[in-house]
Amino acid sequence: MSDVITGLLDQAREHITRHSPAQAAEAMRNGAVLVDLRPTEYRWRFGEIPGAIAVSRHVLEWRMDVTSPHRIKELRAGDHDQEIILICNEGYTSSLAAYQLRTQLGLRNVNDVDGGFAAWRDAGHPIVRRLGPEAD
Repeated sequence: MSDVITGLLDQAREHITRHSPAQAAEAMRNGAVLVDLRPTEYRWRFGEIPGAIAVSRHVLEWRMDVTSPHRIKELRAGDHDQEIILICNEGYTSSLAAYQLRTQLGLRNVNDVDGGFAAWRDAGHPIVRRLGPEAD
């Protein structure tokens, strides 16, 4: 028998598209909004993705609600079809969050990055470091 969270993760991933880092980078070039869910200390220590919008997981719904005046400025008002790609450290939190945004906020084109930031970095995509390599 599988644990509950694994079942929830499997269910979430049945309803979202999981982009490879290369696909996510291409989608960004074509106008997709990349939202980085990692905590501030992770972004500072391991690096940030140029062009990604940092949104803490605990306020994600408020910032992603396209009907709200509190949404991030990169989202078009009322546009439930705008492409949004979530990224976390390894691709677990982002899968669950993408599914939640689809089911609870009605965002039809929100997905995530398979393998998260670790896969992005390992694939050689650009990152901006705030702290030196000794932080690893």
